[in-house]
Amino acid sequence: MTDLEPAAAVEEALRGNGISVESLSIDESVSLTYLTAFPDVEPDHGEVGRAVTTFLELAQSDEWEPTTVEATILRSEGDVQATWRLEADWIQAYNDYTLDDEELSQRVLDTLYEGGDA
Repeated sequence: MTDLEPAAAVEEALRGNGISVESLSIDESVSLTYLTAFPDVEPDHGEVGRAVTTFLELAQSDEWEPTTVEATILRSEGDVQATWRLEADWIQAYNDYTLDDEELSQRVLDTLYEGGDA
C-alpha cells in the first residue's frame, strides 16, 4: 500500500475488509461514506467494527497517520442509515494498549447516531 496516496491506500484497505466505500477524503480528519451491506433499520455493529479495525491496523502498521474519522453509513444513495466517529486519540490509546477492545468499541458505539442527516 505504500505506493498509493494516503486516501487511495485507506480506501483499498477498507474495500479489502468488505466496506463498500462511496466517498473518502482525508484532510484534517477522514470523511468516509460507505454503502452498508445490511440496509436494515439499525446499523450492523460488525460492519462498523470492520471499518474501525481497518483504521486501527493502518495506524499500527504506520500506513496512515491517525486522525479523527467521521463516517456516514448509507442504505442507498441519499438514504443515511447512521453516522459514527472514531477519535484520533482513541486510536493512539488503543495502539498504546491504554484502551482495550471493549472500551474502544463502546466509545465508537456511543457516537453512533441512527438516521437523519449526516
